[in-house]
Amino acid sequence: MPERPGAAVLVLHGGQEHSLSRPGPVNLAGLRMAGFVHALRRETEGAGVAVGTVRYRHRGWNGERADAARDAIAALDELAEELGPVPTVLVGHSMGGRAALRAAGHPTVTGVVALAPWCPAEDPCEQLAGRDVLMLHGDLDRITSPADTRAFAARGRAAGARVCGYTVLGTGHTLMRRIGDWHRATARLSAGLLGLRDLPPEAATALALPAHSTAALDLPLPTHPRTAPPVGHPSRPLPTDA
Repeated sequence: MPERPGAAVLVLHGGQEHSLSRPGPVNLAGLRMAGFVHALRRETEGAGVAVGTVRYRHRGWNGERADAARDAIAALDELAEELGPVPTVLVGHSMGGRAALRAAGHPTVTGVVALAPWCPAEDPCEQLAGRDVLMLHGDLDRITSPADTRAFAARGRAAGARVCGYTVLGTGHTLMRRIGDWHRATARLSAGLLGLRDLPPEAATALALPAHSTAALDLPLPTHPRTAPPVGHPSRPLPTDA
């Protein structure tokens, strides 16, 4: 938590389809996101960005209860109460990606980075209108469907969202293969959504496409080196109300 945050990133981990049990102290889904939190903190260091994680009350989505989405919205409300209405990016994996997409209609949310998200065909997209949405999915994923993610991305565009879809070739649902690329791409894309750096050209082009276009929803994610190449402008502090 910076002294005077001007923006925030909230990270949401995965879970189960049905479970009312509480996540325990050793939570593999939560531990999987620790590297993403570290990469986000490193990428936004000195820029006045608060980075945190959402703690769920239950392990499962639980049908119409949509518990993970409800918890995400509650966390956004608490964050806005503490920091004021600062622009916020949601980063979510699997069930957490579904929760991030569902909670994107919150007034503080400006963008979403969804990692191997769970995107059932019945989920709404209207809440994404006016948001920037970056979706990354491994082509070897057998837990959540890359095809469902592409279909959701197209529906999100039709609903008024600006969407870019990446395929992470050679990777599955656990994000362990090409883990460095997952971490660095997520951190740099989140920083781009907050205006701290330029988005990659292909992402910027995809977000600017007309709503009816389905192009650029299946871009191969390039390898991301440990040291980011020079961009149009470096990471810079965000303005505050002070």
